[in-house]
This record gives sequence, structure tokens and C-alpha cells, in this order.
Amino acid sequence: MALYEKRTYTVTVGKMAEAQKLYAEIGWPALEAGGFARNCVGYFVSDTGTLHQLVHLWRFEDDAERRAFWARLFADEGFKPFALQIRPLLRDQEVQLLNPAPWGPHP
Repeated sequence: MALYEKRTYTVTVGKMAEAQKLYAEIGWPALEAGGFARNCVGYFVSDTGTLHQLVHLWRFEDDAERRAFWARLFADEGFKPFALQIRPLLRDQEVQLLNPAPWGPHP
């Protein structure tokens, strides 16, 4: 059964445009170049509720694959420059692991 990981990053107020630019110009291209993008279900930006949040949804076959994925990603030389630039813009991070319900669609 697949495992989904929802990562929610709260961006410092006033820094969202800079964070989005970094993702578009450096982060996402590095994920694609390293072969990491295939696990990404989607990226989202909050518009209501808690604002200034970037939400990522990732899909893995199991927890072992998830842990290996993040270890490889943060060791990736193409991704490191992005990680170093985005971290100062982030105020908070929440990680939630989700198991798919036995009914309905599963991306």
C-alpha cells in the first residue's frame, strides 16, 4: 500500500514571492534533474485558512522508500543550493504521513 507524505512549510510573511521564485527557478528544476520529481503528487499554495504556506504532497511505496528518498535528495549536489537559499525564508515545517483510505481514487 502506498504512503503519502504531506509537507507544509510556513513562509515568513512578505517572503512568499521570493520562495515561489526559488522553487520555480532552482528547486523544481533540481528535483526534475535528479529524478526526484516523479514522487511528487503536487505543490500547492494556501489561499484561505492559514496563509503563507507551501504544501507538497509526495507518494512513496513504503516508509523505507520515503526515508531513502529524502536522504538522497538532501545529499544531491543539484538540490543543495536551493535548500540553503529556501531555509532562511521558512518559519515552520510540518510533516504528516497519510495512508490511503480503502475507497476512492489514489493518485
